[in-house]
Amino acid sequence: MKKLLILSLFLHLVFFKCFADPYPKNPNIDIRHYKFELQLSDDNDIIIGKTTITAFFKIDNISELRFDLINKSEELEGKGMEVSSVTMGNEALIYTHENDAIIIKLQTPAKAKEELLISIEYQGIPASGLKIAPTKYGDRSFFSDNWPNRARNWLPTVDHPYDKATSEMIITAPARYQVISNGLLMEESNLEGNLKKTHWKQSIPISCWLYVLGVAEFAVQYVDTFEGKSIQTWVYKQDRDAGFYDFAVPTKHSLEFFSDYVGPFVYEKLANIQSNSVGGGMEAASAIFYGDNSVTGDRSVRWRNVIIHEVAHQWFGNAVTEYSWDDVWLSEGFATYFTLLFIEHAYGREEFVSGLHSAKNRVFNFYKINKDYRIVHDDLTDMRLVTSGQTYQKGAWILHMLRDVVGDEHFQKGIRNYYHKYLNSNASTDNFRYEMEKVSGKNLETFFQQWLYGGGNIVLDGSWEYDEEKKEVIINLQQIQNDGFLFDFPIEFGLYEEGKVAASVIRKEFSGKSTSFSIPFESKPSRVVIDPRTVLLAQWYFEEKNE
Repeated sequence: MKKLLILSLFLHLVFFKCFADPYPKNPNIDIRHYKFELQLSDDNDIIIGKTTITAFFKIDNISELRFDLINKSEELEGKGMEVSSVTMGNEALIYTHENDAIIIKLQTPAKAKEELLISIEYQGIPASGLKIAPTKYGDRSFFSDNWPNRARNWLPTVDHPYDKATSEMIITAPARYQVISNGLLMEESNLEGNLKKTHWKQSIPISCWLYVLGVAEFAVQYVDTFEGKSIQTWVYKQDRDAGFYDFAVPTKHSLEFFSDYVGPFVYEKLANIQSNSVGGGMEAASAIFYGDNSVTGDRSVRWRNVIIHEVAHQWFGNAVTEYSWDDVWLSEGFATYFTLLFIEHAYGREEFVSGLHSAKNRVFNFYKINKDYRIVHDDLTDMRLVTSGQTYQKGAWILHMLRDVVGDEHFQKGIRNYYHKYLNSNASTDNFRYEMEKVSGKNLETFFQQWLYGGGNIVLDGSWEYDEEKKEVIINLQQIQNDGFLFDFPIEFGLYEEGKVAASVIRKEFSGKSTSFSIPFESKPSRVVIDPRTVLLAQWYFEEKNE
C-alpha cells in the first residue's frame, strides 16, 4: 500500500510539472518599472499610449525581450493595439508585434546587471482590460479591469504575476474628469484645449493585474489616515452622500487588524472606488474597485465583507503574490480566511462560525459536480478557469484547519514570517508550507498533499453507542465519499452530559477507510456530536446506534 502511495505521489508530481502554468517566463530579465503615458478622448474610444519600461538583465548576452500586447484584428472587430515604434533613447529598435506579443531585438546584447529603458508607442481601442463605457447614470467613464491577464489589452507588459514592478500613470484626458490610479498623486495640471494631465506614481512593486486606472466624474473624500497614509473614497458624483457613508467603515479598522496580525501595510494610500468594470471587488494595490451597485447607503453586510476581503488582499495577493497562477489560492483563499478572522475580531465568534458554515456549504455544492477539483491546479491553458469557488472557500477552510493543526500561536507566527520573507515579492505553496513547518516543528506534507494537491472532500457515515459495563462511548465511522480520495485527519467529538451546556471535547486521529474509537465516559452522554469547535471541513451522517 505504501509503495502504491509513493508511486501515486510521484506520478502526481511529474504530471504537475508537465502541465504547470504555461506562461513563457524569463526570470533572467527583471522589469523594474513601467511609465504609462496615455491620452484619452471623449471623441472616440482610441487610446494613444507610450510606455517606457525599465528592464534589468541578470545575465550576459540577452538580445531579445518579450512583452504582451493584444494585436488589432478582425476577430476583435478592429479592436486591439497597433505599435508604431520601439526605441531605446534615440535608437529605433527592430521588433515584431504578432500573436499578441511584442518581440524586441537589441542591437547589442545586454550585459549582466545592465539596466535599459525601452519605449513602446502604440494606439488602438481596447478589446478588454480598459472598459470605456457609461456608468449606471449614463456618464462616460474609463475603468481598468486587468484580472487575471487582461492588462495586455491596453498596456504593454509582462502580464503575469511572477514579474513585479513599480509604475506610474500619466493620463491626459478631458478636464471634467478626475483620475485615480495606484500610489501617490504627483501632479494634476490643467492644459490648453480643456484637457488635464494627472500623474500617479507607485513606488512599491506589484504585478500587472493590480495596475489600476479610473477616469470619471467622481466625488472624492479624504476620509482618514492610517499610519500617515491617506484613506480615500471615490464614488460617482450622483452617489456622493451614500458612498461617503458606506465606505467610511470598516477600512481603517481592518487596516489596523491586518497590520497587527500579519505585518505592515506597505502601500502609500488606500482608496475605495466605485467602478463599472467589476461586479464585486478588485483588489488593485492601494486603489480598490467596487461594482456599480456597491453604494447602497445602508452599509450592507454584503458590501462590508467585500471591503474587508479587498483590504485583506493588500497583504495577500498584492504584497505577497503567487509566483504561478497554479498557486492563486495564496491570494484568494488567504483573503477569504482573513476576512473571516477580521469578522471574528470585530463582530464576534458567532458570525465567524456562521461564515465558516456558509463557506462549507458552498464547498460541498461545488463538490457535487467537481469531485476531483484541486486547489493547486495543474493546467491553466484556459485562464477563465484560474479561480473557482473552491479557491476562495475551500482555500479559506484549509487555512482554518491548518491553524487548528499547528495551533493559534504557531499559525500567526508562520503567517508573519511568510509575509515578511516574501514581502513585495512572490511565493509558492511550498514556500508557505516551509514557513509553517519551521514554526510548528511538524511535517505537514500529508496535510498539504491531500488538501491542496489532491481532490475530493471528506464525507463520513457513522454511529455511536454507550457500553454501560465498560463505561465507554463506542464510535464507528467510515469515509464514504465516492471520489477516489481518502484522507488522514484529526477529528473531534463533543460528548454532552445531561444538564450541562459545555461538551467534553475528545480529539482522535482518523486514518484509512473506516475506524472505531473507544472513549471512557462515566455515564451515557445525552448526545455525541462531530466537530463541536467547527475545525473540520467535512460532511457527515452520524447518530446514536439503535438497540
